[in-house]
Amino acid sequence: MVDVTTIRRDVLTLPAAELGPANPLPPLRPLDEMHRIDDRDRASLPRDMARQIGYAPLHSVLPERVKDGYGRRREPRGIDTIVIENDRLRAVVLPGLGGRVASLLHKPTGRELLYRNPVLQPACFALNGAWFSGGIEWNIGATGHTTLSCSPVHAARVPAPDGGEMLRLWEWERLRDLPFQVDLWLPEGSDFLYVGVRIRNPHERPAPTYWWSNIAVPEERRVLAPAEEAWHFGYERQLRRVPVPRYDGTDRTYPLNSTFPADYFYEVPDGQRRWIAALDDAGDGLVQTSTDVLRGRKLFVWGAGPGGRRWQEWLTEPGTGGYCEIQAGLVRTQLEHVRLDAESEVSWLEAYGPLSADAPAVHGPDWTAARAEVEGRLQSALPRAAVEAAYDAWKPYADTEPGETLAVGSGWGALEVLRAGHKLPGTPFEESTLGEAQAPWLELLRSGDFPEPRRVGPPGETLVATHWRDMLETAPAKPLTEYHLGVAQWHAGDLAQAVRSWERALELAPSLWPLLRCLAVADLEAGNRERAAERYADAFDDLCQERRDHGEAWTAATAALGREAMAALLAVRRVGDARGVWERLRPATRSGGRFRLIEAELLLAEGDRDAARAVFDAGFEVADLREGAEAISDLWARLTQEPLPGRYDFRMRPQPGV
Repeated sequence: MVDVTTIRRDVLTLPAAELGPANPLPPLRPLDEMHRIDDRDRASLPRDMARQIGYAPLHSVLPERVKDGYGRRREPRGIDTIVIENDRLRAVVLPGLGGRVASLLHKPTGRELLYRNPVLQPACFALNGAWFSGGIEWNIGATGHTTLSCSPVHAARVPAPDGGEMLRLWEWERLRDLPFQVDLWLPEGSDFLYVGVRIRNPHERPAPTYWWSNIAVPEERRVLAPAEEAWHFGYERQLRRVPVPRYDGTDRTYPLNSTFPADYFYEVPDGQRRWIAALDDAGDGLVQTSTDVLRGRKLFVWGAGPGGRRWQEWLTEPGTGGYCEIQAGLVRTQLEHVRLDAESEVSWLEAYGPLSADAPAVHGPDWTAARAEVEGRLQSALPRAAVEAAYDAWKPYADTEPGETLAVGSGWGALEVLRAGHKLPGTPFEESTLGEAQAPWLELLRSGDFPEPRRVGPPGETLVATHWRDMLETAPAKPLTEYHLGVAQWHAGDLAQAVRSWERALELAPSLWPLLRCLAVADLEAGNRERAAERYADAFDDLCQERRDHGEAWTAATAALGREAMAALLAVRRVGDARGVWERLRPATRSGGRFRLIEAELLLAEGDRDAARAVFDAGFEVADLREGAEAISDLWARLTQEPLPGRYDFRMRPQPGV
């Protein structure tokens, strides 16, 4: 029995796939983000929603890199955790993986309140690729799963409002250049995990902001929220208002009643307490509530169709039950972003805990009565006024300086604090966290000169914020400086100037392939596919001549550039040149699932339909298959009219004519 709240470090051993290296090519184009709607459909939406959907949508994940180096071979690995525990609850946090709450155990009943994934299997769902299912995740930045899903965050002990301790997580979110913190604590004797969240804008300009707390729970639940309407978003990229609980003749508050994956963003009336619950057949489960700033509530379902079932299998191991997601965000839908004024902040408090309600009422046909039963039980367990009081008690502690360091995040926040002298009490970004990735930018900051590399290799990350772009513009015009300047200009939307910077660098650069690849992407953006293919071919030739070894960095660069080059060459029917790229890839690269799919496409382009079909028959797994992607099913349809085998069916929307 734990009589007082404790915080301790531990190690969780799970079958886990290795994350592998990040893609070294700058992501000049975003990964295909499914959560978009056609501009013409915005006219039918409420005015504030339409405005916020159109406000600062993400066009690139720069300055982040895409994390696509993982595979699907899992083996036991130790994962660092931080455990917060009182006599009622035990929460397990993963500081090296975005601060994910992997488990929330109610000790008196022995019930796990979350969907706890028994494996760690990355999949391509985050804005920058690698993400994994399960637990509670903190999504910040822009529409989608955060770029920090598989990245470390800072963590430390901090005094809690009740005199005990709380765990503080914090990082610098790089898409919007905003620091944030998540404070977690368990008051003594409490059945609820309290979570205080703050996002700060230290800049002299407004910034777009986004937040959704994403909670995975077992899907054999009824999900309840205080709403009679919801905004339904399927993967047909349409947003429509629908009734709750029944829509199209089916009660959609039961996740398995849907066929296809879908989002339901609940229309919670103004003044109504904010909460969402997922309860099983006995009326037991998890409830989440918050102060009113966290306005939105959402249900995501995979559905009972073959595509959703396949994805559920893909994200875990055979025999594991499925999950759905209940979520809470700053606005009604995840397609929206909100303005955070200059030198301001937004903060709120969330609470997570067990709830037991009368099962016949919860699962009865009267939706009003079901909601009233849950809300009444919540009010008894945790009154609304208690949540407001907990927020008021926490707020003065948000600035408290951390004590013992429990985990260390990135050095990017430290670099920004050095640059601008930001005062961010409570979330220190220490110079000691600066590392190799920040070193050339620190040199630019201090000397005004971006250093040329000491050894040949793929270029490092590019900082793209206005202040860094300005520094690059005034730095001596060396090849690597021009390369980074072009990337920053591209991010700013100045495509023509980006091209000029890359072309200038070509004249003196010892390494041509990074510049040729950027120019090839620019050609694709301009619709010049032939020239893009030519530049991709030249870039790959140059890389093969330049690469020094078969180490991780060069292997990742060769695979990434080869993948893009083959796609560009096949698009203009330069099949022989695509085969030439294929032959120069390492055997280990060619044997991976992504490249087996590319091989099948190449064989089909060469006219060898039987060999292409044989690739499918032999079996492959595309580890970094993108959420919503239909590349596998599309290629299968070009090969044969036979039904798509179940192992390849990842389709998330109804098919035309079906």
